[in-house]
Amino acid sequence: MLRYPLIHPPLLAALAATGHGSRVLLADANYAHATNVRTGAPVIHLNLRPGLVRVDDVLELLVDAVPLEAVHAMRPDEGGEPGVFARYRELLGPALPIQVLPRFGFYEAAKEPDVAFAVATGDDRLYANLLLTIGYVVPV
Repeated sequence: MLRYPLIHPPLLAALAATGHGSRVLLADANYAHATNVRTGAPVIHLNLRPGLVRVDDVLELLVDAVPLEAVHAMRPDEGGEPGVFARYRELLGPALPIQVLPRFGFYEAAKEPDVAFAVATGDDRLYANLLLTIGYVVPV
């Protein structure tokens, strides 16, 4: 029995298999999980119903569980910034800025060989997708 807030066994196993430079896709409910993720990458389904579980719910746990080196988000085709970015910035803090990619650039990045796995959420907010790069643990 874990006392840590992240208790989802497949998500814990997938995180344990990542290392420095691995990338993790947190995808909203509109994301094409079957076609815009690296071929062979596991998809962990947390999309219980529309609006549940959201990308920031997963991000909140991951920020505490693993070191993050970079965060990429999808820029809307029409420009501008989705409102959800404000919440992401709260969770990430000033040391980890959100880097934006155009929509098709984001799709290409999510198909790269360093994408370890994807998390399918029920987040019904548009452009709520994130691509996280795992950092490293500094030896003590």
